Amino acid sequence: MDRLSFATVWLGGCSGCHMSFLDLDEWLIELADRVDFVYSPFLDVKVYPENVDVVLVEGAIANTEHLEMIRRVRRNTRLLVSFGDCAVTGNVTALRNALGGAEALLRQVYQDGADVQGQVPSETGLLPVLLDQVLPLHAVVKVDFYLPGCPPSPDKIRAVIEQVQTGGPPQPAGGEPKFG
Repeated sequence: MDRLSFATVWLGGCSGCHMSFLDLDEWLIELADRVDFVYSPFLDVKVYPENVDVVLVEGAIANTEHLEMIRRVRRNTRLLVSFGDCAVTGNVTALRNALGGAEALLRQVYQDGADVQGQVPSETGLLPVLLDQVLPLHAVVKVDFYLPGCPPSPDKIRAVIEQVQTGGPPQPAGGEPKFG
């Protein structure tokens, strides 16, 4: 198979999935010899490119910037992997859903939780506009494969990448079922 164009994206999450990706250690050097890394928090690339073969997307969709990004990623990517529990289910990021919509959350954090005369930031562009509910990726775009875990282990990440590289459908290590 030709060299894959490979990307990773980080939306609303803790970056634990990317840290687990980095725990692939020396294998990342081998991977870099076999794929073209075209976009990632680890690269100084500002715009998600077109014609990406595979992307691992970490994190849930929590604001309008995430919403715009995931739509761009889906349009420009052949195989989208929902990478980690926040991307798969919303997980910890979605805990704020129980507090109500975005306005209620901002009020609770910036006013009710303030030590001294709190106020909700209102300057346009200061904060990304929050969605009323945090969403897993599949609630917004088609997901081709789910790689659960908080975070997924490096072995599971490697197994998925290796199978995609060889042209087969991704299967996680350890006999777990394919969700998507």
